Amino acid sequence: MKHLCIFLITLILFSGCSRKLPTTSAAELKKQRKQNSRKKSSLKKSSSPTKKSSKLNSLYSQYHAWKGTPYQYGGLSLKGVDCSGFVLSAYKKVYGIQLPRSTKDQVKKGRIVYKYELQTGDLLFFKTGWNVRHVGIYLENGKFMHASDSKGVCISSINNPYWKKHYWQTRRLF
Repeated sequence: MKHLCIFLITLILFSGCSRKLPTTSAAELKKQRKQNSRKKSSLKKSSSPTKKSSKLNSLYSQYHAWKGTPYQYGGLSLKGVDCSGFVLSAYKKVYGIQLPRSTKDQVKKGRIVYKYELQTGDLLFFKTGWNVRHVGIYLENGKFMHASDSKGVCISSINNPYWKKHYWQTRRLF
């Protein structure tokens, strides 16, 4: 019984932002990659530089409003927030888009884009553990904002060895 309690406590501590996440099938990923490669050659910027910088400024404003907010699993306020809650709040404020509450459901939205196609506002997903997923919002120049369990709401680089190792996929909702 003692071992079972220790196991359950350990499992809870390492569960992170979301619970079990269904995997995208290889066939679906292949289909999406094929569609993306077709679009790659005819890729056009969907927004003007002014509109892009306006959204980027709005994202930075959200970051400054939340900066340093401690990580709290299930939290959704300036007293504490988790990664999916922070992304949900920032997306609603900046884009007017209502996202699902969990990382597990957020990863099902939008379409997959290649890492080299990153644009401001894209959602970055990471596999940080056996059953743990993490999400952040891409800003610019390899930087993304997120709610880190060690630093709270912060900006990190996708080129940081930790994030580079755990990168999973990018989703674009617009």
